Amino acid sequence: MVWLTLSALAAGGFFLTGERTVDLASHEARVTADFSGRITVRTGPVLPNLRADSGSPIGVEVELGKTEAGSVEELVARYVAIGGNPDAQIAKVEAAVRDMAIDAVSRGLALGILPMLVWRLLGERRRREVVEALPTRRGVVGLFVVALVVIGLTTPWRGLGPAPRERPERWVPLAEFVGPSVSLPEELEDVEVLGPAGGGVERLVGSAIDSYGEGREFYERLAEDAADLELREPEEGETVALLLSDRHDNVGMDQVARAIADAGGAEAVFDAGDDTSTGEDWEAFSLDSLASAFEDFDRWAVTGNHDHGSFVRAYLTDLGWTYFNDGEVVDGPGDTRILGADDPRSSGLGNWRDESGLTFADLRARIADAACDAEEDGDRVDTLLVHDRNLGGDALERGCVDLVVGGHTHTQFGPEPVTGSNGAVGYEYTVGTAGGAAYAIAIGTKLRRPAGFALITYRDGEPAGIQSITVQTTGRFDVDDYEELVY
Repeated sequence: MVWLTLSALAAGGFFLTGERTVDLASHEARVTADFSGRITVRTGPVLPNLRADSGSPIGVEVELGKTEAGSVEELVARYVAIGGNPDAQIAKVEAAVRDMAIDAVSRGLALGILPMLVWRLLGERRRREVVEALPTRRGVVGLFVVALVVIGLTTPWRGLGPAPRERPERWVPLAEFVGPSVSLPEELEDVEVLGPAGGGVERLVGSAIDSYGEGREFYERLAEDAADLELREPEEGETVALLLSDRHDNVGMDQVARAIADAGGAEAVFDAGDDTSTGEDWEAFSLDSLASAFEDFDRWAVTGNHDHGSFVRAYLTDLGWTYFNDGEVVDGPGDTRILGADDPRSSGLGNWRDESGLTFADLRARIADAACDAEEDGDRVDTLLVHDRNLGGDALERGCVDLVVGGHTHTQFGPEPVTGSNGAVGYEYTVGTAGGAAYAIAIGTKLRRPAGFALITYRDGEPAGIQSITVQTTGRFDVDDYEELVY
């Protein structure tokens, strides 16, 4: 009982003084916990802070730090887009709090037993001497020193911490803050706001709420409609993979993609790249959303020309996605073999044809060599996953691959048969933009152009057919006939 009591006190202290730093909503955010029963988000000096009931005795405070947004309007637009599918961001905060709790309990149990061990090791005679010395000046000084050492070794110091507030904070209901002209969605009715006010902030927040409600309703309706699509059902012995590409940060469409995959009986997913607009770490929210939507699927991916640098690949790899090493053929869905390659081009929002390092032509030739070498070794490539299907052109022309799939153009193409120089038939296919992206970023309340997905069926160890699904900007679904791939 003594051990549990000491451990509980220590664990509570550790939990209340702990913190975690996570990438959240395009910010570097600091997460702390308390027992207030409220979730509080502190946004900084420009936008108002928000809070709501957590639904439990545990409270969480999220302090948003630095961001790469160029303006307040751009930042609010990101919030609106993330709000359309916030589950991955909620899960990230939950994971941080859970990690703090586990860490606090572990350290508390260890610290709680330490005084008992010391007491036991001292022995009866030495304990009597210690007790007798406590009322003396030497005993008090010794006890004080021991307390300082324990506190210094166990407390996760936060520096000076936040400055004390000079007066009580005045929180007001969100409905009162934005005024009666703004209709609040049901999930925001209990939210409270803490300044600043004036200078158009209320109007900006009100506009964001309207956009949030419109976008969330639009994408939720799409997901509901997608679940009811009449898609080809896989037969016994068949495996289906969903192909998507060019999401460009549109997290709202992830729930739609998952609904299409479920309706079509898919159990694997191919990501042909361009999940982001710039490949920067502020876009981690987009990768979190994608990973959350397909966390129970087999997953393969390549990076696109907009996924700058190594961040996207490293981040999704840590979340369980399979990327490809140079020329390596790996196991794919349905007892097949798959080869993939990242796009060698690097682009921002401007000229996407800039090339650095290995050129497009160089990589195209190397992919063909790798596929044909595997063919000679009896390890034929059934699927070649790339961002731009043109990367697989040489491999198809040499007859060394069954199916090349990619994205990049934001429009659907194929499946189109190609007869190789060795007489073997392969197919090439391009899927449309999963994010409905007209440009390099697809954040918004609705689709900017038709969105596309494809369901690839595998049978007897090879690609057997493809069914394309297009979501129009109006929300209408167009389902193409299933096309059998004949070799």
